Amino acid sequence: METITWSEKIPIADSFDIIVAGGGISGVAAALSGARQGCRVLLLEKNCSLGGLATAGLVNFWVPFCNGRGRMVIRGMAEELLRLSVKYGFDTFPPDWKGGEPAHATLQRCESWFSAGLFSLSLLKLLREEKVCVLYDALVSAPVMENNRCLGVIIDGKSGRRFYACKALVDATGDAAVLKMAGVPVIDGSDYFTYYGEGITLEGCRRAVEKNDIFQAYYHPYGGAANLHGVGQPEDVPLLKGVDMDAVNEYIQKNQLLMLEKEKDKPRMERNIHMLPGMAQLRTARRIEGDVTLTGEDCYRHFDTSIGTVCDFEYRDRLYEIPYGTLVREGFGNLITCGRSVSASGWGWDVLRVIPPAVLTGQAAGIAAAHALQTDTAIWQLPVAPLQRELEKTGVRIHFPAEWVPKGEAADSLAAPADHI
Repeated sequence: METITWSEKIPIADSFDIIVAGGGISGVAAALSGARQGCRVLLLEKNCSLGGLATAGLVNFWVPFCNGRGRMVIRGMAEELLRLSVKYGFDTFPPDWKGGEPAHATLQRCESWFSAGLFSLSLLKLLREEKVCVLYDALVSAPVMENNRCLGVIIDGKSGRRFYACKALVDATGDAAVLKMAGVPVIDGSDYFTYYGEGITLEGCRRAVEKNDIFQAYYHPYGGAANLHGVGQPEDVPLLKGVDMDAVNEYIQKNQLLMLEKEKDKPRMERNIHMLPGMAQLRTARRIEGDVTLTGEDCYRHFDTSIGTVCDFEYRDRLYEIPYGTLVREGFGNLITCGRSVSASGWGWDVLRVIPPAVLTGQAAGIAAAHALQTDTAIWQLPVAPLQRELEKTGVRIHFPAEWVPKGEAADSLAAPADHI
């Protein structure tokens, strides 16, 4: 490929303690927790709304917070944002969870759809109240590095290029884009052929009026409809490498045309597609190769460096502790990641890339960045005990109790819809 050489003077716009790249759900959590630790925080988002896949991506569904037996597993900021997501809009909690954690055992799981738009607006309000500086339409072009430390980032926006200085950087881009540019080792993933939008139908409106429940009016028009296990993947469509611009464009456009083909012959006055995803609905595009990698085989394993316990959204009972090393890489003094790009593989990656664990890792990343600055410690060498104590103050369960592990023959069972993506 031919190249050009380009140089320019870039204005220095401002300086922050922590810069969070990416305003998805994990980035919001990182920015919020960093600000609550007393840091000056800048949150950069390339789109014009907050929430990422959970809002603009229309993956507006909280997968289970519980173990499938009536016990709440994931708490802390994840539980705070769960409540916020349904404060002004609808929810679909099952009956046993409508009033919070039930007093009795139940096979129903704590999960819910929510209004993507209202949640996004609520996130902005919350961040502004906590004095986080939010900058929309800001694409991180490059981190400026010196001896494996990030001095700040160059961003592209309507006003041209700017440089924002920082003392620590959290990569919440979802695909470790900034950390890759910084030299952190990364591993590419792949995604199945899936794409859906959000619409409304006349029949759904009738149900909504009958039940006094606006959620009943919605439907999801699909392009590709492969589930998270690849069922429904077309034989002639390769898995998507979601870190290549040309491949992502082909993926999106092919899915959009397929959606139109599926929809074009339906009665035009009886339904409407009012929203297409504002970003590619990719789950496992790329992640860091961290100091520790969580795998599916780590189920029920305790880690001394755990930053919190999460449940399995597909299976009852299964529990995972997230080791701090999944967020960092040795040698990179002020860089940390969270959300879909933490170091996990196999089923472990699927467990961690959904919304509740993404919030948990974001919360931990923001606090860790603040602690590293306050103690003048390389972030990958940060003592974990103070971080654990800070997380526990918010309700995070660092370790799961032994009595929650099934005795004898494995009692965990599939407890999720077969078409889950």
